[in-house]
Amino acid sequence: MAEHETGRTAHSQAVSAPTPEAWIKTELARHPQRPYPMDFIAALFTDFSEIHGDRAFGDDAAMSCGMAVFHGEPVMVIGNLKGRTLKERVARKFGSPDPEGYRKALRAMKIAEKFGRPVFTFLDLAGANPGIGAEERGQGEAIARNLLEMSRLRVPTIATITGEGGSGGALALAVSDRVLMLENAIYSVISPEGCASIMWKDASKKQQAATALKYTAVDVKLLGCVDEVLPEPWGGTQNNPEEAMTLVDERLRGNLAELRALPLKTLLEQRYAKFRNIAQFYTTV
Repeated sequence: MAEHETGRTAHSQAVSAPTPEAWIKTELARHPQRPYPMDFIAALFTDFSEIHGDRAFGDDAAMSCGMAVFHGEPVMVIGNLKGRTLKERVARKFGSPDPEGYRKALRAMKIAEKFGRPVFTFLDLAGANPGIGAEERGQGEAIARNLLEMSRLRVPTIATITGEGGSGGALALAVSDRVLMLENAIYSVISPEGCASIMWKDASKKQQAATALKYTAVDVKLLGCVDEVLPEPWGGTQNNPEEAMTLVDERLRGNLAELRALPLKTLLEQRYAKFRNIAQFYTTV
């Protein structure tokens, strides 16, 4: 009898185990009503004029780039597009860009560099498009090229992770002087479902994988992968988008002013040093 009760107690504890904080953050980052990158761009910038095509293959519906004005200053803004309706999401590959999307983004960045305009990127994507066509058209090379070119872009750059920051797809837009991350966003090398499938051969262990990946804003800030964590309204950005936009706007202005005050040589040196020293797990004597 005691043995049976012990087993029942253990079962009860397993059923009532609290949801890991990392998984709660994941669900908030993926909330269907959470503002997407273009919502931030529409709220924070004016006079947006979109740039289309990569001048090599085509125009990617999952990536938007364009000139805009930020508090009276001309800038370049770039963000991926997810879409709200099923039709939009399918057309935009659920926000996962193709190689031509990254090449379009790079083309826009080079235009910004030519005219001395700061670059703002906004990210909310699970990763680059994993389709065969994308691989055939050089997905890996396109992402690698963005990493290289962004690391030496001769204008101030600020990246903001608003929801999911997934894998190289996100990193290709985030090699920036300042990387900001909303409090309930995530930034990871792989999705928790993908990690669980590889590590435990069981995608249902996604909550365990979420905790192990250490991809919440607090975790990646401790690793040095982001420069600043931005607070959100209670319960998430979707509960009060206006308040969230105001908070993001304030920090974007502050960071841009700091970067504008730096000589170009110092700006590039600091960017180089930051990415050389990210996530080091050793010390030297």
